[in-house]
Amino acid sequence: MGTEGRRLSPGQGWVLALTSVASFMVSLDTQVVATALPVIRVHLHASLAALEWTVNAYTLSFAVLLLTGAALGERLGRRRMLVAGLALFTAASAACALAPNAGALIAARAAQGAGGALVLPLAVALLSAGFPPQRRAWAIGIFTSVTGLAVAAGPVVGGAVAQGIAWPWIFWLNVPIGLVLIPLIRLKLAPGTRAAVRLDPLGLVLATGGALGLVFGLIRANSIGWSSPEIVGSLIAGAALTAAFIGWELRAPRPMVPLRLFRSRAYSAGNAACLCVFAVLFGLVFFMAQLLQTGLGYGPLGAGLRLVPGWATLTVIAPFAGALIRRFGERVLIAGGLTLFAAGLIWIALIARVGLPYGEMVVPLVLAGAGVSLAIAPTQSVVMTAVAPADIGQASGTFNTLRQLGGVFGVSICAAVFAAHGGYASPAAFVSGFGPAMGACAGLALLGAAAGLIIPRRRQPAAAPDSGAVRAPQTQPAR
Repeated sequence: MGTEGRRLSPGQGWVLALTSVASFMVSLDTQVVATALPVIRVHLHASLAALEWTVNAYTLSFAVLLLTGAALGERLGRRRMLVAGLALFTAASAACALAPNAGALIAARAAQGAGGALVLPLAVALLSAGFPPQRRAWAIGIFTSVTGLAVAAGPVVGGAVAQGIAWPWIFWLNVPIGLVLIPLIRLKLAPGTRAAVRLDPLGLVLATGGALGLVFGLIRANSIGWSSPEIVGSLIAGAALTAAFIGWELRAPRPMVPLRLFRSRAYSAGNAACLCVFAVLFGLVFFMAQLLQTGLGYGPLGAGLRLVPGWATLTVIAPFAGALIRRFGERVLIAGGLTLFAAGLIWIALIARVGLPYGEMVVPLVLAGAGVSLAIAPTQSVVMTAVAPADIGQASGTFNTLRQLGGVFGVSICAAVFAAHGGYASPAAFVSGFGPAMGACAGLALLGAAAGLIIPRRRQPAAAPDSGAVRAPQTQPAR
């Protein structure tokens, strides 16, 4: 961590530690259920649709309420609403563990997502506000390494707990963490100032309705068909409400999402790259876990453990993100990292077959993991550095909404390609669809790489400052 780590003040240390742990807990639950679904199905007598919504209810409420969570944080105080989000998430986790049937579990998962929608954007906003621009990239690198580790560890933790203890403990694990975090946040983080802004209720309704329609359509399309009137109507309604939201925000006196921010090439391209980064990350985790189980015959825990080599790069590379960004700039890391990721996916798609020895997958898995690890922190860094301090909260909410929508979009597109070429009838049928699905994922990665090339080159600072004074962002203005 070099000199940056030695100069870390106690206050900054607490901000980094507490926001990272809060993000870890929330992000872990995006994937932790995946390898436990067969056990849940047996114990709760759940149907296939119920299992689908056990996963999707969390993602859906998380995605559609992120902008609302960010707005509430700016209005009522970031620390206060972070505590409220953690309290809701912790209580909902206990409700998941105690759920007597699939319906109760789905409802509790939706409440978990609502709590997470408060926690994640406010954790990012508090972290970004707690560090000056020249040190923010390093802090974000640590934060994203922890968050990425949570996403990667989800299948391992879920498989280990479900196989070794009992599935409710997947959710009970959150309770003691939440009970420790809440008082520490109240004691160690400064309350900060509240922004003198109104909540823009019409903007909240339009944004939430638009995101709900799009996410619901993407999630349900693979179950009932893309041409279904329900899906077509949902996507059209989502698009119409999103357009209405954009129109309203252009005229609103105090917009919830300042669209003027998108005039910045760095901000717009960074958000586009973010969408693609998390689309490919979630798509790969979703299908690799299934390939190892359905295609190659490993158990839940064995599948989770075999994903570790690819995701270990998140913890190795991300802590050095600040130094890498200063040395190379965001555009090189995003474009190069996602190109590397695409190469790893194409390699895996070409060698995939029934009976594939695991050893042949390790190198392309590490290649893909290294690529996405290089790209994650720069997308967040370029977006948060491109805005003024007063806009950090709103920028965080927009960024995290696009991140979650990217995950849903990536899984849905890859699943649609998979369904067109394969299925679950046999390991051979699964592998037949897996290769094209990874090809689609690689295509999304290359789109993200192209977005990265649009980001302006970063100016090199004249000298490293000795003090912690806040300096202007180092991103070169778009020409």
